[in-house]
Amino acid sequence: MPPFRSKDSLAGWLKEFEKLGYPTDAHPRVIEQDGSQGANTGLVAARLTGGLDIYIQPAVEGGANWVVTIDSREEATELSPADVARLSTELATVAALCTFLEQKSLALGES
Repeated sequence: MPPFRSKDSLAGWLKEFEKLGYPTDAHPRVIEQDGSQGANTGLVAARLTGGLDIYIQPAVEGGANWVVTIDSREEATELSPADVARLSTELATVAALCTFLEQKSLALGES
């Protein structure tokens, strides 16, 4: 059985990431996610500019590759040029966080 990431371990990884100095205006946080057999797993979530919700999680359970899911919206979102610039910075931070989580997973020897 591959090791899983607990909600507490993900929260610790987020604290490590915050110390790297990336802008974290979106305030990424760990929310509870039910794992197999009641495991205490977590899911990284954030709300970006324009109310866009994103989730970061392993592509497959127990895997080291992580993916970003952008929640679909029923309505179009209009953003000012300043909001688009802020969103692009937030997305760059999300990409860096996703890479960071992959590196942490690889360090645990997960595949």
